[in-house]
Amino acid sequence: MGMLKEFREFAVKGSVIDLAVGVIIGAAFTKIVDSLVKDIIMPVISVIGGNLDFSNLFVVLGSIPEGVPRTLADLNKAGVPVFAWGSFVTVVVNFAILAFIIFLMVKQINRLKRAQAEPAAAAPSAPPEDIVLLREIRDSLRQH
Repeated sequence: MGMLKEFREFAVKGSVIDLAVGVIIGAAFTKIVDSLVKDIIMPVISVIGGNLDFSNLFVVLGSIPEGVPRTLADLNKAGVPVFAWGSFVTVVVNFAILAFIIFLMVKQINRLKRAQAEPAAAAPSAPPEDIVLLREIRDSLRQH
């Protein structure tokens, strides 16, 4: 019974909920980055590089059975061993874009934190009232 209570306390902590939200947003964000790479960046690279479609670049490592089209999807479906280096290149490009976007986000968040912390540090706190009164008394005694 104690373990169930501990698990419940763990599961409702703010950090666990934040992590769950982060994972869900990350999954959705991954779909956006995949689409960006597949639908926008790779076609531009293909035009510049001479109609390259990285996702369909592969080397067949086994024999192709009769009647199986020479496409990556069909070869995989037929169980033919394929060195799909184009898919790997696409995943690496996805990762690079995602890492760069996260870098920009963290950089922006850090900039906002610094901007928020500077005004707080610049404004010194007022001395306590008794210190102010003692200084006034001191200054008054110096004048006489």
